[in-house]
Amino acid sequence: MHCLDEHEGNCYAERAAIPQQRRSQRKGSKSSTTGKHVNSAEAASPLVFRLYNGAPAVVREVLLERGWIEYDEHEQDSEDWNLYWRNYPFRMTDHRSIKPWQRLNHHPETIRITRKDYLARHLKHMKGVYGTNLYEFSPAAFIMPNDYIKFITEYTKERQISGKKLSYWICKPVDRSRGRGILIFQDIKDFVYDCMVIVQKYISNPLLISGYKCDLRLYVCVTSFCPLTIYIYEEGLVRFATEKFDLGSLDNIYAHLTNTSINKYGPSYRKDKDVIGSGCKWTFSQFRAYLRSHNVDDVHLWQRINRVIILTLLAITPSVPLTFNCFELFGFDVLVDDKMKPWLLEVNHSPGLHLDCATDATVKRRLLHDIIDLLNYKENDHLRKHKEVGRKVSCFSRSQSLLTTRAEDSLDFLACAKGSKSATTSPCSSLLQITKGAPVFGRTGSAYPKKTLTSQLRERMNMPKTPPQSKPQYKSKQTLRTSHSLCEPVQSFHWLSSPELYNRKPSIPPYFISEKDRRPFPRVGDFVLIFPFNEAVLEASRNGINVKSIIKEIHKLMNKELQLERQKLNKRLFNL
Repeated sequence: MHCLDEHEGNCYAERAAIPQQRRSQRKGSKSSTTGKHVNSAEAASPLVFRLYNGAPAVVREVLLERGWIEYDEHEQDSEDWNLYWRNYPFRMTDHRSIKPWQRLNHHPETIRITRKDYLARHLKHMKGVYGTNLYEFSPAAFIMPNDYIKFITEYTKERQISGKKLSYWICKPVDRSRGRGILIFQDIKDFVYDCMVIVQKYISNPLLISGYKCDLRLYVCVTSFCPLTIYIYEEGLVRFATEKFDLGSLDNIYAHLTNTSINKYGPSYRKDKDVIGSGCKWTFSQFRAYLRSHNVDDVHLWQRINRVIILTLLAITPSVPLTFNCFELFGFDVLVDDKMKPWLLEVNHSPGLHLDCATDATVKRRLLHDIIDLLNYKENDHLRKHKEVGRKVSCFSRSQSLLTTRAEDSLDFLACAKGSKSATTSPCSSLLQITKGAPVFGRTGSAYPKKTLTSQLRERMNMPKTPPQSKPQYKSKQTLRTSHSLCEPVQSFHWLSSPELYNRKPSIPPYFISEKDRRPFPRVGDFVLIFPFNEAVLEASRNGINVKSIIKEIHKLMNKELQLERQKLNKRLFNL
């Protein structure tokens, strides 16, 4: 059995292959990986949650079960809360004013992968830079109306090849969810749209279970984009269409779409369907059991799915602004074809947490409990004030002062223990110098109109000459870019590194880092760490994110897996 890194202990794929008994960690308990931080403070000062209108009811129920209390704006101070949960992104002012005891359930700028057209553009860019072999998990996409000519060219080219099997196409509105507005067609005369849409090749050979199409809803929690830290939830949902798959009836949404919001109104939803049963959902545990009963090696499938998730998030990591005390729960929708190849369909922002059936309740309640454990609240967080100075302090104001100091006062969130390689030898060796007064958040490029060549020349002509000796000497010419261009992705902040200060505690300690070894927790409940997955990747993500080095490690991993597959095949042939 092959792990993400064979020298790194247990991996997600192995744990997926061997069902483990869930540790009891409901009300009054914490995951063993996070330590016991809260028991002594709970009685005196319970944690406080804050929900915005529209937040799922199950979030409130789970938090109340755990002994939390709900924030009351009329009775409590504006900073007197620990968790703020809402269904859409926070303002940058919310991120700037975050306190050490608080958590927000969104990172900024994640719309870059959660809106369908943005996701397609980012994956296309990564495919152009790092190769189609690595980013072949997303179907070819055309964004309408901009790519209409390209789509017509591809559509016509395919039909000019005699004997070629014609493709099916699926059209989705770029900013809608729950299956709304989706159209599947083969003949272009059926292609009609009235808003901005994305058109992709329809996967016409999905894995069928008893004739029914299905896809996987994977829950992925990103606790930080700098350093990138990704957890995947071992349990998840398999969502079924409620009528048998049939390419002859493309307009039958109950046969081609797996969205629960659609299928729960279908005529066959409550029927006891062969193998599937009633309803339209399984857990991953049921899915794994089904695959193994048909002698399918699911370990390799989960490894490939892990890679899909990592590669997708790498596409936006350099451009996500630096923030603290955030997390993001993504819903990755993956379809598996009849050759057991995973295809990324879309990434969901604020995945649905409504409880439509018993399967939902089983998965989503435990998911929320484990998320709260992953947030790793400590005793001081119950007090909702800063431990050292006894007053409320903004995480942002303290961190900004750190970032504006010289390199000797810098910090490293993923510093290794004594004896590890210095961060100055990191593959990502260039350091971003941030001067006092420089904005840390937001996009400054949009604040002023773009200067033309004429205006720049005029400024130079009118600028008084400066004597050579008075010119400031800069240590680095690197500056913070603010471009949104996909061709030139915005570079994230690099942590200024100093080897002699590895063991110094950061002023804003990341909640997802173990105090014991200064690394992300390998496992919290059913959340399993999939990135960083080995020492080389840890090194590449220590000072910002070195995507090129990480891609090299992923290529090495793929080559190892290919060698193992060849060895298995040769062994089977030898046994014959």
